Amino acid sequence: MSSFKIIAAASVAASLTVAAAHAADLGVPPPCGPGSYGVGGPCGPAADFSGWYLRGYVGMTNQSVKSAGYSPNPFPADVITTPFMNFDSSPLFGGGIGYQFNNWLRVDATGELRGSAHFHGQQGDQSAFNPDDYNASKSEALFLANAFVDLGTWWHVTPFVGAGIGASYNTISGFTDVGPAVGADYVGATASKWNLAWAAYAGLSYEVTRAVSVEFMYRYVSLGSAQTGPVTSVIPFVAPSYPFVFNNLTSNDFMLGLRLKLGEPQAPLPPLVTKG
Repeated sequence: MSSFKIIAAASVAASLTVAAAHAADLGVPPPCGPGSYGVGGPCGPAADFSGWYLRGYVGMTNQSVKSAGYSPNPFPADVITTPFMNFDSSPLFGGGIGYQFNNWLRVDATGELRGSAHFHGQQGDQSAFNPDDYNASKSEALFLANAFVDLGTWWHVTPFVGAGIGASYNTISGFTDVGPAVGADYVGATASKWNLAWAAYAGLSYEVTRAVSVEFMYRYVSLGSAQTGPVTSVIPFVAPSYPFVFNNLTSNDFMLGLRLKLGEPQAPLPPLVTKG
């Protein structure tokens, strides 16, 4: 009886060995092990990048205005110039969601809050420089739809360019017009308005992991125009009662951000040099 059991066990083992070898010849996948993704079969399909990503960023603005003044001009007989106008820098904070179609094209939509930037300007007659001093604060909420082209990857660094279009909600507050030569002081009511906005980008991203990239970006953005509410006189004088308008607002922005790919598998980074 013992001899029979030994012979039977040997026969079963031999049969399993032959079956395993035959399965290997047919390409049947082996059982899953730790770290095995598998392709179909018991392991299931490999995890894959879904294409969606989240993006967040912070930055600083460097803003300018092409021209500014009352509209309409309450003193049409005066010839006025505005030679000195500038904004202080201000912080910006933004984020959005996007989709990467392939190795070179991605799009996203972003929302952004741009902090209060102080404005200072001087205005005087060409006949005699009797300057009025202007002060105000400007802030925006900026919404853009963007498209980016990745230009290839070298040592996990990817240069890219992009463009965006959307809308900017510009707010002017704290406006004052002080004219020491004629003793006139004016204040403007806070006001906001929507404008068409567009942007151009250039930057670099560094792939920390397959799922996380750090981005450094430069952006030129056109924000449209902004204006105060009606301007009124603090002391008895001929009050303008017109808004003070800031025309052709633009900004050179520098931003640092993170991009998180959704559904990216925990796998080794790609080769150091890839294109396309």
